[in-house]
Amino acid sequence: MVIKVVNLPTPEITCANCQACCCSAEVMIISDTGVPNRHITIDEHGSESMLRLDDGWCSALDRDTLMCSIYENRPWICRAFEMGSYECVEERLEKM
Repeated sequence: MVIKVVNLPTPEITCANCQACCCSAEVMIISDTGVPNRHITIDEHGSESMLRLDDGWCSALDRDTLMCSIYENRPWICRAFEMGSYECVEERLEKM
């Protein structure tokens, strides 16, 4: 028996159709990029991460535009998480 694996085309992800799925993931702050203190939470071990609000989304996410309100000062992890990358697509699929 032969199983054929078909790679379905992935629609292009752009700023216009981004669903900000990555903005509900935990984001550790590992270096200083200028994230404002109001968006930082510190755990019992002193580790810093982005504050998530009661809805589970990052506190820096503008809920109306689904864009980052601190884009120029976002953490390195957010900078490395490329739109349309494998990780991006996987996050979107998990949220569906």
